[in-house]
Amino acid sequence: MASSVLRMMGNVSVLTLTHPKLSMKETTRTVYSKPPRNRIGAAQSFFVMSVFAVALFTPAAWILHHLPEYRKRSRQSPRS
Repeated sequence: MASSVLRMMGNVSVLTLTHPKLSMKETTRTVYSKPPRNRIGAAQSFFVMSVFAVALFTPAAWILHHLPEYRKRSRQSPRS
């Protein structure tokens, strides 16, 4: 059972599974501590977050707005 799980996981070695400290050392190598090259202002952050919120909530708002229509359709008898 364990060997089949390890085969499915692919490149993950047994050492990273048994010694989590070794895997933490590998992942901390990609963390950079320097300040960013290009600073992002408050206006850019607000714009990006608002676009993300609109993209996320528009489908839900559409469905909730048209919910009465969907209920009317489900009450009608199906056409033959």
